[in-house]
Amino acid sequence: HVHMSPRLSSSHFCKRLVQKHRATIRSTQQPASFLALRSTSHDYCNTPRTRLFSTKPQHAVPVGTHDPSQNDNAFQLSMSEIRFGRGIASELSLSFPESVKSVLFLTDSYLFELPHVHRLYQQILDAGLKVHLYTDVRVEPTDQSIYHAIETAKKMGQIDGIVAVGGGSVMDTAKLVNLFISLPEEHDLMEFVNAPIGKARPVPAGKLLPLICVPTTSGTGSESTGVAIFDIEKSGFKTGIAHRNLKPYLGLVDPDMIQTLSKPMISSTGFDVFCHAIESYTARPFDQRPKPLHPQYRPSYQGSNPVSDIWSLRSIELCGQYLPRFYENQEDEEARASMILSASMAAVGFGTAGVHLCHANSYPISSNAKKREYFPSDYPFLKDSSPFIPHGQSVVLTAPAVFRFCTQACPDRIRKVCEALSIDEQKIRRASDEQIGDVLSEYLVEMMQRLGVPNGLDAVGFKESDIDSLVQGVLPQHRVTKLSPRDFTEKDLARIMHESMKMW
Repeated sequence: HVHMSPRLSSSHFCKRLVQKHRATIRSTQQPASFLALRSTSHDYCNTPRTRLFSTKPQHAVPVGTHDPSQNDNAFQLSMSEIRFGRGIASELSLSFPESVKSVLFLTDSYLFELPHVHRLYQQILDAGLKVHLYTDVRVEPTDQSIYHAIETAKKMGQIDGIVAVGGGSVMDTAKLVNLFISLPEEHDLMEFVNAPIGKARPVPAGKLLPLICVPTTSGTGSESTGVAIFDIEKSGFKTGIAHRNLKPYLGLVDPDMIQTLSKPMISSTGFDVFCHAIESYTARPFDQRPKPLHPQYRPSYQGSNPVSDIWSLRSIELCGQYLPRFYENQEDEEARASMILSASMAAVGFGTAGVHLCHANSYPISSNAKKREYFPSDYPFLKDSSPFIPHGQSVVLTAPAVFRFCTQACPDRIRKVCEALSIDEQKIRRASDEQIGDVLSEYLVEMMQRLGVPNGLDAVGFKESDIDSLVQGVLPQHRVTKLSPRDFTEKDLARIMHESMKMW
């Protein structure tokens, strides 16, 4: 369900924005592609299937939950209800079910001091609801920070609903707090963590409290997905819990909530959107996944599919058009609204299709930030923080090399991405299937330079001697690595890391 705020129609730029999106969706709907779902031989790149993808089931799944002898022939769409529009956050206190009397309000200490965030807290109080406040959310959460939030929430007394106001760190923390305070018995995070790192236990249906997310960045799209990512401190890499039953009750996507983003934050979160959209569009197709023995075992990240494709391509178009504008002028209302909407659109795409190697690579990169003593510039909340590499930076640092590598598997898809980004038509036309990945990679490198991204892994503290440990941190991330359109070896991953040390 997507609701457009009444205030949206009163804004000229938002009117044009919605008209553009409706026209795009109408123009990209292709009923024939849905008819093709009847067959597992559906070909997304319009080239011989044996050239594109291995026919062996590639997804890692818990033992005994899938039939390895046959591939799935279905995908399952799942997303939160989303309301988009300027000022839509003013509907927060009116959006809970009537049964909710006591609310847990999660944010971080920096955000809570900002007027537009504090107003939401006051709005709930003014509505007569009891509010439990938690502001110790860690930016780039860890298993320990998650446990702290869970234990604190359990001691607060009756909680009927949850509000998360912040970026991906806040929203992901809120999802896991919701899961663990809603279960009748004690559980460990690893029971639900994705296989093979954890046991991948399904999140029970109908057990969680209504969670309303209000994003304050234009990047993660976490308000729309059932995914929560965190760092396991002892392991040296990130992992996550992903299940459709973990998704929020509602996302309030309000362009006015991202007015205070600094340029580096716009750049980092914007590149996260970019990679969400391109990775989901180029992911291994859904019908190359082993068939589940029960619908509850069909994963959240299922591979590229015709519905996710529509949202992902449109998000790519918006990023190419509006991310540089928003970075260069934070007061550009059309660009700001387009980027936060693009983040939600990408989330609809990757929330079903998934992401692959850019995100898999990012997990050990960001987890090892403490060892590198790297602090990004102009992140005001870092005054009392540990070293860290912003998520979007950790994702995009290997993106040019990743998409060059993946081109062999799906050159037509990479070509369509280039077209969506309005790269020079002659350059696209002249490029062979082997060269089109270079065209996309060159575009991304130029955009990274323009938007102030560090020049490769070397610029954030990594050396060639770190490549092996980075690769070892990528390998367990089966939830995403198995969606790579091209099969890979450890040597391939090492080459991607090597090519990402310096890019210009």
